[in-house]
Amino acid sequence: MKRSLLARLRSNGLYYIIGGLLLLLGIPLYQVLILGPTGFSAALDATGVGRYTAYLAWISTHSLPFVIYRVLLLCAFFLLISFPFNLHRIIVAQELMAQQEREEEERQAATDTETTTTDTDEDAEEEEDDGLPEHPWRGKGFVVLAAWLGLIGLSIYLLGAAASTIYFMLVSNSTGAAIQGSVITISPILSFITNVVGTGLIGLACLFFGGMIARTGKNLWPGAWVAFGYAGLFIGAMLCISAVAVMSAAGNGQSTLTTLATLLFAIWIIWLGIMLVRLKPEP
Repeated sequence: MKRSLLARLRSNGLYYIIGGLLLLLGIPLYQVLILGPTGFSAALDATGVGRYTAYLAWISTHSLPFVIYRVLLLCAFFLLISFPFNLHRIIVAQELMAQQEREEEERQAATDTETTTTDTDEDAEEEEDDGLPEHPWRGKGFVVLAAWLGLIGLSIYLLGAAASTIYFMLVSNSTGAAIQGSVITISPILSFITNVVGTGLIGLACLFFGGMIARTGKNLWPGAWVAFGYAGLFIGAMLCISAVAVMSAAGNGQSTLTTLATLLFAIWIIWLGIMLVRLKPEP
C-alpha cells in the first residue's frame, strides 16, 4: 500500500473514531446531561403522536441547546462522509492484490514445469505483465455500488438533518397558526428523508460491504476484518429494519430501533477507524 494512501487512510480513520464517539457517547450524554433537565425528551416524545406544539415551544425557549445538539449530529455524520469510498478502496485493493498473488504463483508453477521457453514466449509474457491482473476483479462492481449507496445515504442524511434544523428554528419563532400547523405535514417528510432514505441507503451500503468481506473470509482477510464484515451484515440489517419501521409508523420521527441501530453503527465505525489508524505499510 502506497505511503500517501496509507497516511490518508490513517487520518480518515481518526475522523471516523471521532465521529463514532460523538454518535456513541457525545450526543447521548449531551441529551441526558444538558437537554434532559430542560424537558427535551417529553417535548420530543409528543411529536410521535402528532403534537408539535410543545416541541416548537421548547425549541423557541432553548434555541442554543437545540442548535448545538443538531450541529453535533451533523458534525458526527460529516466526519464519516469519506468512509464508503475509503472502505471501497481497501476491499478492491485487497482483492486485486490477492488475485495478483494467485496469478504470480500460477506463472511461477508453470515456469518450474517447463524446461525450455522461446524468446517469443518471454516477450509475450513481459507485455502482459503490466503490474495489473490480466482479468480485473469481477466482484468490484458490488463494492462500487456499496460506496455510492453509502455516500448518497450520508449526503441525504446530512441535507435532511440540516433542512430539519433550519425549518424547526424558523417555525418555532413564528406565531402564525397556519405556519405552525404545516409542521404536521412537513416534519414527517423531513424525517422520511433522514431516517428512511438516508438511513436505509447507509444500511444497504453496510450490507454490501459486510457481504464482500465475509464472502472470502480468512482466505483473504485477517480475523479482525472478517469479524468486521459479519458485523457489517448485522448492522446493515438493523439500519434497514429501522428505516422500514420509521416508514411504517406514520407520523413518528424515529422508531424504537433507530437509536439502537445508530449506536451499533457508531461502534462499527469506531472499529473501522481503529483498524485504519493501525494500518502499516507493506515491507
